[in-house]
Amino acid sequence: MNTPAAVSAAQERARAAGFTMSSEESCGRFLGVLAGAVRPGGRILEIGTGSGAGLGWIVAGLGGRSDVEVHSVELDPAIHALAAAAEWPSWVRLHLGDVHDLYPVLGSFDLIFADAPGGKWTDLDRTIAALTPGGLLLVDDMRPERWGSADHERLTGEVATTLLTHPGLNAVELTWSTGLILCSRIG
Repeated sequence: MNTPAAVSAAQERARAAGFTMSSEESCGRFLGVLAGAVRPGGRILEIGTGSGAGLGWIVAGLGGRSDVEVHSVELDPAIHALAAAAEWPSWVRLHLGDVHDLYPVLGSFDLIFADAPGGKWTDLDRTIAALTPGGLLLVDDMRPERWGSADHERLTGEVATTLLTHPGLNAVELTWSTGLILCSRIG
């Protein structure tokens, strides 16, 4: 599969703005596969829009389906503007704000991609609670040795322990890409 146009455009916006935190291609391709498996009428949440690379993979993974509602949340106004400058399908909603404040109005989701500290390092319990029964949660950047930070190592360790031992989740750690944990909500 070639890199989708929306992903290439997001990568170019990121380069032009000096934004270096876009999802890696291997993670994006995996995310696209997961998005394509979301049930008809389902809902997807991305936490951490960035320049829109992950969102581009989600849209491409849906393969032209318009029956899935996609929400993406970005905290930083300047970074949010990068993704907002692009044209997205009508069923994509970009939100500027802290996911912590938005959880009460966003609802529940069949797939959540936690790609930002909010919703992953903080409010992880609320992210899990926002999953529908059988819903999937994908968390990336879980290989702390890639980042060389004691804080990152501590925080990823806490997230991994929570996800891998949570009684309401089935979870698997994948030592691939940036380090992924994929979870499904039991129930």
